[in-house]
Amino acid sequence: MNSSKSTFSIKDLENLSGIKAHTIRIWEKRYNILKPMRTVSNIRLYDTENLQKLLNITLLHSHGYKISKISKFPPEKIPQLVSEIISDKNINSQVISSFKMAMMDFDQRLFNTTYENLLVTKSFGEIFKELFIPLLNEIGMLWQTGTITPAHEHFISYLIRQKLLSNTEQLQLPDPSKNEKIFVLYLPQNEIQELGLMYLNYEILSRGYQTVYLGQSIAIENLKGLATHFDTIVFLSYWTTFPEADTIPEYLEKIQQEILSSGHSEFWVLGKMTHYIPTENLNQKISVFTTLQHALNKL
Repeated sequence: MNSSKSTFSIKDLENLSGIKAHTIRIWEKRYNILKPMRTVSNIRLYDTENLQKLLNITLLHSHGYKISKISKFPPEKIPQLVSEIISDKNINSQVISSFKMAMMDFDQRLFNTTYENLLVTKSFGEIFKELFIPLLNEIGMLWQTGTITPAHEHFISYLIRQKLLSNTEQLQLPDPSKNEKIFVLYLPQNEIQELGLMYLNYEILSRGYQTVYLGQSIAIENLKGLATHFDTIVFLSYWTTFPEADTIPEYLEKIQQEILSSGHSEFWVLGKMTHYIPTENLNQKISVFTTLQHALNKL
């Protein structure tokens, strides 16, 4: 697979804009809003300029502009109107479109400009919950449908990771205000999807708790020594693809025997793989959360 993508099928445009391919064809034929290239077999292909224009048209259309009117605007009018609309920082859909365009063009400047504009009215936590999480969910679907390449996904994830790290560093005080328990955050062996866990670390620190962040692919055996350093620990893990469904009962049994059998420790877990956790007769020291917010509400 190519590491970048500069041309898009009409299905790609549907996935990225939310406008059905059938509607795009009608707009194109009736109003000449896009100018696709054609393959030798007469298949439409679109460049990033067409994609940007469609995303802008989608925003205007969602704000009451008729496509017949939009089609008559001079080229410079559409981005001008879009800028006026997004001066209201609550227009999350257009902000996400800007982040997607930054991803498609590998444009770090556009990503940072969009992010800095958001900081005028939103905290980092709000940006992550309201925009980065929906963006990452969309990216997952775009990757699965082949609309974007792994290079796109890695590029945008790295930029979000940078923001998480810089904001987390500002919260790491030498004397946390709450010391009744410490949070140890880790991913199980073979798990590498780290952004959700990093965000939890940020939120826990922002509430005044101390954390020990261990990160990716940690074996249960490597957790046991922490009990000698801290009296009350909340071990927190985020399961996206691991442990595999058929090994989850065995994994939890090992957690109970080796981590929770003595002391005042707890085990919190969230992520997609928690759907496979058998909840009947679950150890009272184990808490399963269906969403990030669900876990944050317990802090």
